[in-house]
Amino acid sequence: MHLHTRLSKVMALALLVPAVLTLITTAILTTILTTILPGRALAGPTLLFEAQSGRVLYAEGLDDQWHPASLTKMMTAYLTFQALKTGKLKLETQIIYSEAAQAQPPSKIGLPVGATISVDLALQSIIVKSANDIAVALAEAIGGSEAQFVEAMNATARRLGMSRTVFRNPHGLPAAEQVSTARDLARLATAVVRDFPQYAHYWGQSQMQVGAVKIVSHNGLFKTLPGVDGMKTGFICDSGYNVVASATRDGVRLMAVVLGEMSAADRNLRAHSLIEHGFATMGWKILFGAKDTIATMPVPRDAKDAASIRESVIATECNNRRVARAAAVARQRIKARNRAAAAAKRAAQKGNAAAAKAATAPKGAAKAAGTTAKKPPAVAPAKASVASKAVPAATGGSAAPR
Repeated sequence: MHLHTRLSKVMALALLVPAVLTLITTAILTTILTTILPGRALAGPTLLFEAQSGRVLYAEGLDDQWHPASLTKMMTAYLTFQALKTGKLKLETQIIYSEAAQAQPPSKIGLPVGATISVDLALQSIIVKSANDIAVALAEAIGGSEAQFVEAMNATARRLGMSRTVFRNPHGLPAAEQVSTARDLARLATAVVRDFPQYAHYWGQSQMQVGAVKIVSHNGLFKTLPGVDGMKTGFICDSGYNVVASATRDGVRLMAVVLGEMSAADRNLRAHSLIEHGFATMGWKILFGAKDTIATMPVPRDAKDAASIRESVIATECNNRRVARAAAVARQRIKARNRAAAAAKRAAQKGNAAAAKAATAPKGAAKAAGTTAKKPPAVAPAKASVASKAVPAATGGSAAPR
């Protein structure tokens, strides 16, 4: 009985390690960035909701306007699905790659002018690769011209209740007037999965194949979030790192909209944490509150207009080498701590396994097993200590070049 109690305590402690490390990570990065960029807000609009009912589980700045970046392509995909539904297009339809498509900056597929691409591959390209050139090709094929397609985007946004959204292009590249909100993007994400469930596999693709080239999604949650359904990422310097993320567990689907994070890692961490929090707390939130839905939650009077956060974003292409460098150093240190903690956790698990084996062994064998079970804990701390001492030295070395 005493052994089981001790094992339970050790296992509980091991489960707390990731949560503590997440808090440390966030605290360190926030401290660094607020030191470099005093007075600048680091958190963008955020929304967590249950997909079927629209019940809001968490919201922050949900009606503040923001540049959607490549989240725009969710609307481009929605209109493509509509064209498939009406029969205007088929998945095997070949659409033409125009000069206007080729003129788009990366991310892109990069075909020769006059080449064709199937609608099926085009959808994969805008969702998995986030290809700006293919978004234009689809817009021209569906709307007749990019301008007419954008008109259809805005008409559809109004029909879906996206009252604070304006589209100016089909891909999300910088345009001062192209804005949306966390609530509006939640409405769009809900409409996509509700109206076109037969195309859910596109959002859940973590990679695609173009000829001999394998292209991997920008969405890092495919590697870390249990039950992830995918959805869409977006980034331009003015918006920071955006994502609409979705995960389903035991028949319940939660969606998170995260806008304006400072790096891709921050975006992934924020979305992952929100969804995990949602699954962990949804039961009691529904019981004691959380009655508002995306449709019924009142619009705050102080909802803000869009503004660029270019100066805060951790990306060298946004001319913020100093910020990117400082964040990179901080991340290397955090990775070192994570590796040390992981080594300690593995050592603890080995010790627990040996102790559990001793506890369940027959009386004759228990004595021998007990002797064996005591050895790993004595060795394990030494391994963890070596990892925690050796890794920071390597980290410092790798972070030294500037």
